[in-house]
Amino acid sequence: QVQLVESGGGLVQAGGSLRLSCAASGITVRLRAMGWYRQAPGKQRELVAHITSGGSTNYADSVKGRFTISRDNTKNTMYLQMNSLKPEDTAVYYCNDKFPPYFSWGPGTQVTVSS
Repeated sequence: QVQLVESGGGLVQAGGSLRLSCAASGITVRLRAMGWYRQAPGKQRELVAHITSGGSTNYADSVKGRFTISRDNTKNTMYLQMNSLKPEDTAVYYCNDKFPPYFSWGPGTQVTVSS
């Protein structure tokens, strides 16, 4: 059974940083194209960053230059380093496969950026 557990969110002031973690079980992260998604209140879930099995990365324009996606193959864990956070980054952040069909969504981790 696949389980994805996000952590590392919190309340931070604008300009601050957070590092999110996605601990995976039941799959091997390094063999998959996986992404970080976020969903703000009243908005659809959006993909903000993804990393391929080959290690290539891509970012939404809204986070490019501020967020960095990475993974630790020894820990089977994916990360999202978020710098220069803005109030508009406030959302629940999730990890999952880059492409459907998606695994069951985890609980996510709340990121709140105050102005």
